[in-house]
Amino acid sequence: MELFNVYSLYPVEPVRGRGCFVYDEAGTEYLDLYGGHAVISIGHAHPAYVKALSEQVARLGFYSNSVENSLQRRLAALLGRISGYDDYRLFLCNSGAEANENALKLASFQTGRAKVLAMGKAFHGRTSGAVAATDNPAISAPFNRTPNVEFAPLNDLEAVRAKLSTREFAAVIVEGIQGVSGIHCPTDDFLRGVRAAATETGTQLILDEIQSGYGRTGRFFAHQQAGIRPDLITTAKGMGNGFPIGGVLIAPHFEARQGMLGTTFGGNHLACAAAIAVLETIEREGLVENAARVGDHLLGELRHFDRLKEVRGRGLMIGVEIDGPGSELRRRLLFEKHIFTGGAGASTVRLLPALCLTRELADRFLEAFAETLKK
Repeated sequence: MELFNVYSLYPVEPVRGRGCFVYDEAGTEYLDLYGGHAVISIGHAHPAYVKALSEQVARLGFYSNSVENSLQRRLAALLGRISGYDDYRLFLCNSGAEANENALKLASFQTGRAKVLAMGKAFHGRTSGAVAATDNPAISAPFNRTPNVEFAPLNDLEAVRAKLSTREFAAVIVEGIQGVSGIHCPTDDFLRGVRAAATETGTQLILDEIQSGYGRTGRFFAHQQAGIRPDLITTAKGMGNGFPIGGVLIAPHFEARQGMLGTTFGGNHLACAAAIAVLETIEREGLVENAARVGDHLLGELRHFDRLKEVRGRGLMIGVEIDGPGSELRRRLLFEKHIFTGGAGASTVRLLPALCLTRELADRFLEAFAETLKK
């Protein structure tokens, strides 16, 4: 049997990592400014993370959600306190797409409505409902397409208001920052306006913080910059530092009933141990604050480069739009400078490093980036 060939692969295989670096079999060191799609939040092989997972798997790796698991309660309490959402409740699952599926389902249960409003250029996952709310026909099969999902342009508040005024929509879903489309930020005024329109029309506001959450933007969740509180918040990527886990933060007005949601692997013992270690490390090492400081430095320096078309983002979630093919620049950074970056579209380079990135490593990237741009 061979692998189903759906990925474009670089001929590089990281076999170990430490902090903001990964290494191949030959020992070549690479500065990782992509973190495997924003997944590595506290750094590769963080000692506290390794210890927590090792000790937990030696005790108990898994049992189902038919029994008590105090790690889930501990995780929920810690996440609530650190994020500022201690009055919300937590449903644990396995991935970002699954988190969005459950958030959409909860909104429909709550309102009795079937329709969802998403933003143009949105990406919410590849499973059935999540991909239907993703603005990319190339990855949506005929089975996934539905008249129950409509789109409005990001930051066009009047378009959103007009759609929601029909009172047909169970939910409006917005990314804290659009990642896959190339790091496009909703304005604070737009988010505040969407919150008001959703409240007025009985629509549930879902904030997809799967890529933009967990401190990446210099706030725990990106939407907190706008001072709003969504009805549902989805999270995944940086939640487990590489161990698969996702979650939905659920506002108090939702009523839980047995059997409403469910999962076999969601909130398992290893996933909870990983997620607890991540939160404790974020708090202990001040990584949200570090993301704000180092991100501001990177954004400020990049905006002085005269050969860039645009620099977008917040904290350590940065999109650099160049005048030319981004894929070629990323390839040269990888093979000439040994720096991993990410892509989005034809001309955007994405930076999504671990939140422990230092200013010195940021400057190392800036120097290499400047040299690569000149060629």
